[in-house]
Amino acid sequence: MPISCTACGVEMPDNAGFCPGCGRSVSGSAPVLGTTGGLNDKLAGMLAYVTFIPAIVFLLIEPFNKDRFIRFHAFQCLFLWATLVVLSVVLRLAFFVLFLIPILGHLLWLVVWLVLSIGCFILWVVLLVKAFQGEMFKLPVIGDWAERQANLV
Repeated sequence: MPISCTACGVEMPDNAGFCPGCGRSVSGSAPVLGTTGGLNDKLAGMLAYVTFIPAIVFLLIEPFNKDRFIRFHAFQCLFLWATLVVLSVVLRLAFFVLFLIPILGHLLWLVVWLVLSIGCFILWVVLLVKAFQGEMFKLPVIGDWAERQANLV
């Protein structure tokens, strides 16, 4: 009989220690988060998303790079930044072509840029809040990569 998470209802494998959906332990309590290097783990996880610089610092500095929660959020931040840089290059090339269309191209560029900017801002706020709540919120592909890297010590 599969086990379901008491917090989010996601089915978990029999040998799972934590819920793959929300990161809570099988018993239903939140993962144990404390203080690493004089900084609350939840706050450190949240700070990893501010820019890529704190994420790199948390992966290089000794007490933070041993904490799985902080490592997960730092890696997810770095992978997200890398993805956004690649997406930015691709969109710049596409927008170069759109600029050849006199009025419609400029209007389409403005709409796409506005929607993507608002979407990125909302995603950033969600990641900040989820990290501060102590959750290991995984983005679809990037989250799996981050989790694999965070488990390597």
